[in-house]
Amino acid sequence: MQEFSPVKEGKVREIYDVGENLIMVATDRISAFDVILKNKIVKKGEVLTRMSKFWFDLTKDILPNHMVSMDVKDMPEYFQNENFDGNSMLCKKLTMLPIECIVRGYITGSGWASYKENGTVCGIKLPEGLKECDKLPEPIYTPSTKAEIGDHDENISYEKSIEVLEKQFPGHGEEYAKKLSDYTIALYKKCADYALTKGIIIADTKFEFGLDENGEIVLGDEMLTPDSSRFWPVEGYEPGKSQPSFDKQFVRDWLKANPESDYNLPQEVIDKTIDKYKEAYFLLTGEKIQ
Repeated sequence: MQEFSPVKEGKVREIYDVGENLIMVATDRISAFDVILKNKIVKKGEVLTRMSKFWFDLTKDILPNHMVSMDVKDMPEYFQNENFDGNSMLCKKLTMLPIECIVRGYITGSGWASYKENGTVCGIKLPEGLKECDKLPEPIYTPSTKAEIGDHDENISYEKSIEVLEKQFPGHGEEYAKKLSDYTIALYKKCADYALTKGIIIADTKFEFGLDENGEIVLGDEMLTPDSSRFWPVEGYEPGKSQPSFDKQFVRDWLKANPESDYNLPQEVIDKTIDKYKEAYFLLTGEKIQ
């Protein structure tokens, strides 16, 4: 049996090259503030992978995505075991675009901090008088650069995103920047509207895109998971304060309150975190992950 080693490891994901395709494995690692924590969140990888598949299926009318299969039987023998079953996705190879495509439908997190300071988020002027966690009049697109592990992503303007893309893809900077913005907003609107009907507010999220062999833009990486998004319950939503969440904000809040933790979570926080992830998956899909 041929053995495989990851060709790339992210904070949470491992990528394997299997010839024509890639296999993306969502591990049970968890990161916060661009640091990989010392704990594993068991079943988290499966929740992330199944949730991405759900959203990929829901949005393929907007643009194609890189998912081929989640069935390990479609993968080389090395992956046909419980270590990879449920948390792995066979994907098309893409030339990834060097922009994190962030969309914000509500004002929270770093956006709220920026707004309090000068009334803008990533250089975009917003209406006066917004409260923390208010819904924005329209979702806003706030791209960032992609950082290596250990570095921080850097928020950039739309104009700067054109420059970054033009540098790597001469003659296509403006075209790609506009398409990324348009796709990001369209995906967010469709999915946020759907989530509201299931009792979940998607406050913000990020997407990543790549080019296929024909030079067409394709949705890649993960999609609308609790790792890449802020999910809030509709029930009890009240602007003017921070909201309870289904995502890793729970972990971030605990780390902020416990600066001496050395990124080591207590079991209670681990259990609550995976319960939140599973609950969000169940509400959105109607399926339970044991």
